[in-house]
Amino acid sequence: MLLPFLFSKLKINTLFYAFMLLFFFSCNDKKQTYVEAKQERVFVSSELIPDNHFLGDKACAECHAEEVEEWKGSHHDKAMQIATDTTILGNFSNATFKSQGVVSKFFKKDGSYYVNTEGPDGKNHDYKIEYTFGITPLQQYIVKFPDGHFQCLRTAWDTEKKQWFDLYPDFKVVHSEWLHWSRGGLNWNNMCADCHSTNVRKNYKQEDHSYDTKYALINVNCEACHGPGKNHIEQVKKQGDKYVATDGMWMTSKTEPKELVDQCARCHMRREQFSGHFNFEGTMMDHYFPQILTNNLYYPDGQILDEVYVYGSFVQSKMYQNNVTCTNCHNAHSLKLKFEGNALCLQCHEQPKYDAPSHHFHEANSEGAKCINCHMDGKIYMGNDYRRDHSFRIPRPDQSLKYGTPNACTRCHTDKDDEWAWEHFKKNYGEPDYTHFSDLLAPGFTAEEGGYHNLLTLAKDTIYPELARASAVSAMTNYYTEDVINNMLGFLEDESPVVRGATIDALGEIANTDYAKYFIPLLKDPKRTVRVKAFFALGSLDELQIPEEYKEAYQKVKKEFEIHLNVTADFAGGRAKRGGYFLKKGDIPNAIKSMESALEIDNINNIIRSNLANLYYRNGQIKEAEEAFKTIIDQEPEFAQTYYSYALLLGEQNRVKEAIEQMELAIKYMPENVRFYYNLGLLYDKTNNFKKAEATVVKGLKQAPQNGDLLYVLAYLYQKNNQISKAVNIAQRLVQLYPNNQQYMAMYNNLRGVQ
Repeated sequence: MLLPFLFSKLKINTLFYAFMLLFFFSCNDKKQTYVEAKQERVFVSSELIPDNHFLGDKACAECHAEEVEEWKGSHHDKAMQIATDTTILGNFSNATFKSQGVVSKFFKKDGSYYVNTEGPDGKNHDYKIEYTFGITPLQQYIVKFPDGHFQCLRTAWDTEKKQWFDLYPDFKVVHSEWLHWSRGGLNWNNMCADCHSTNVRKNYKQEDHSYDTKYALINVNCEACHGPGKNHIEQVKKQGDKYVATDGMWMTSKTEPKELVDQCARCHMRREQFSGHFNFEGTMMDHYFPQILTNNLYYPDGQILDEVYVYGSFVQSKMYQNNVTCTNCHNAHSLKLKFEGNALCLQCHEQPKYDAPSHHFHEANSEGAKCINCHMDGKIYMGNDYRRDHSFRIPRPDQSLKYGTPNACTRCHTDKDDEWAWEHFKKNYGEPDYTHFSDLLAPGFTAEEGGYHNLLTLAKDTIYPELARASAVSAMTNYYTEDVINNMLGFLEDESPVVRGATIDALGEIANTDYAKYFIPLLKDPKRTVRVKAFFALGSLDELQIPEEYKEAYQKVKKEFEIHLNVTADFAGGRAKRGGYFLKKGDIPNAIKSMESALEIDNINNIIRSNLANLYYRNGQIKEAEEAFKTIIDQEPEFAQTYYSYALLLGEQNRVKEAIEQMELAIKYMPENVRFYYNLGLLYDKTNNFKKAEATVVKGLKQAPQNGDLLYVLAYLYQKNNQISKAVNIAQRLVQLYPNNQQYMAMYNNLRGVQ
């Protein structure tokens, strides 16, 4: 059952500021070239499919009775239903449930079902149940709110244990927060509808924050997967026995394996929407862009962490690379597994070799002998829904020891540790003699020494999954230098649209029009998502700077970009993206207005508030900037980056003593961030406290002995305080470490002259 996913609480302790930490590089001496994309340009239309083109399962059953019969009762069939005595499974006989201090009562009145629970004002109210969501292992319930909003209750019914439970029992949410069930986090219109019904149009109006959401069929019907049936049935009736299947239907027996995965993926992945609605034109990448592997959603090795569904895992697997597709394991209509136990895997994998104690080292027919328990470890989401990781990976206790990633061995043997698992792994299988993409990705994610080169190797080698390659390019931003960026630019021409899109995202925040020009050819990219990302990245260019041969494409993509902003305007992130576009245009007042609008949706989104604070500062609104930083500190007092940003503001206001206090707090809460030591050292230098400045920089160098910025400022401090020999030694070390850096070379030569 595909359930409405709950976004991670958008706390800034898992992310860096998108618009604050910009790096400025220049390559004016590089010749600009515009490389045509190799594939044909396809501008997919935004045409709506009329609801009457979807005829429903009864029409399909006239010719496909067996398939429809299998579909009946499935998760797709029961994805959404009108609340009735037949469809509601929960106990509404005056049942009471309490969680996180909130008491909810479930009851019937006048033949309808109700819940009395906490509303958006913090008080309890009666809400009528309008719809049910799903059947197993849980069923959710939907109530109607003003202005077309429909909300999914946080309390759900466990259909196996027959009891009420909290979807997120350890997650305290205040009624005023975006994640409260009555607000955006569990809103049906934007979080659920697109995948739980057929031919959905969200129809959101930002002006009054209202919806007029429509659909053709209430559930995931036959035509949600195969496309509208009107033309198909008309052709069958017209041609009779002479009818030959055309390309007008999706997900047929002729659909190629990877294409089928992409077609299923639009509802089985965490993603961002780009088209105004799904109309079966183009491909997945014309409507949605998948979430790449990032630290807050996936573990450093690519295993599932947050609620990311199946696609992001499955495309990592060797199964996917070898054209295994969804329907090789799952019945396309009932969604059930085709075989029980190891028989499912033994369709392809040789039985004597793999289904034997000599391979799995567990007692035959035991839980440990099941393929999925070693190769499809999982997690419980939404309180009771155990979902398996579809990357089909070999357990790697050695990576658990290095990167803190999970492994199936110790998740099963809970009384053992990773050291034990690694020793037994080596005893049974020896050390791995292969390179899995995670061996390259994890070091880059965790900023291990040499991590960038691992990421570059992964990104360049097309033998690895494209989602992993895209993630490697994205992670390269942790190693910003001009050489890194020049390497990243090459991935704008990658054959994979996911890699191209991820590269644009990674490079698009660089405030340098020389780099922005590299995005121009992608205005003609065959995939809408890539085109729109390129347009956003080009925001810093004036329209007059677009070459004549791209002006028509620019205007077309401009409309696609506006559609993307409109369809995501009911998310704080969507409104913030509009603010980001205004920022690229240099329109600070409208950027501020957009960020303030985003906070109207999610008032505790401190990623956005931090960006807003910096915009206030840039606009001369010092008081508002300070208040924004203080609000963030009040909400997240242990987040170091806020203290750092606030300290920079205070320092530029020449309030040095206050700036030092804030920078000290930044180091207290994030002592591993060497940039904090750099800035604190300079702040102490402003007060002429050489000893404090020196000690701070030296402390930072203990974290990163080869950090060029720290070494440079230490040499500067020694030079300023007439310790020339020490300054020369540091400068010499800089030149040895960074022989191509002209600034370091100039300092070294200057100091030698003084000496």
